[in-house]
Amino acid sequence: MRRSGFVDAVGGLGRHDHVCWAFETPGEFRASAGRFLADGLAAGLRVLYLAEAARQTDLDHVGGFAAARATGAAQVQDLGIYDTGLQLDPAAQVRAYAQATEQALAAGYRGLRVAAEATPLVRTPAQLDAFTRYEHLVDRYMTAHPFSAMCGYHCGELSAAAIAELAGMHPVASRASAPLRLFASAEPGVGAALAGEIDVSGHALLRTALHRADPAPDGDELVIDARELAFIDHRGLFQLVEHARGRGARTVLHVARDSMVRLLADTLRLPDVRLVES
Repeated sequence: MRRSGFVDAVGGLGRHDHVCWAFETPGEFRASAGRFLADGLAAGLRVLYLAEAARQTDLDHVGGFAAARATGAAQVQDLGIYDTGLQLDPAAQVRAYAQATEQALAAGYRGLRVAAEATPLVRTPAQLDAFTRYEHLVDRYMTAHPFSAMCGYHCGELSAAAIAELAGMHPVASRASAPLRLFASAEPGVGAALAGEIDVSGHALLRTALHRADPAPDGDELVIDARELAFIDHRGLFQLVEHARGRGARTVLHVARDSMVRLLADTLRLPDVRLVES
């Protein structure tokens, strides 16, 4: 089962997990990336470290990393493999990681794990838009394949709003990085999972996340797993409903038995919203 929620450390994440790590200094990111990748090596995964101006020895302080580099189990690449002046092609990048994952499996590893300091790839509005779309697409891929990733973003170089947009596309994120998260679900027929809190300050973020992720209906129903949604106000619920209506679907929300979403939906009596306790 994939992890979801806010974390203070990246240890213990599994083969399908996807974490956004907002950091203050490059040294902090290297330390966290080292822990994340060391766990991957211990789990039998091939691991890859990506950062701007990365040196092959950057993570050799991590026990076993230098030896793993010698065998090809660990790799270090400069972020210069991307043209950081251009915006990413989201689908093409997912295909590239899918191919790398298949190559890792063919070589006898249990999957692929990547830690990437991706700040240089999201510095312009166009880059941010493309990369957040990619984050959701690759998150969908991770639900069914042994690919896990840690995506690092520098708080000193990006605005809090930009980091919230990025963190909001991950099931796991560093604490206080985003008020809400819209991410892929591994459950058949579920368009996306929605977690966190949505009040007046989160309406714009929810609208942007829905536009970029564009969760698809299953037949004539758009199913959203809202079991980890702690709060949503009426306007936030209307946004979900309007998105589904725009896709020609009714809204189905999976909620916990004691969810406040049930009370809100019952109060509003929206005709094309159905709640499922799960």
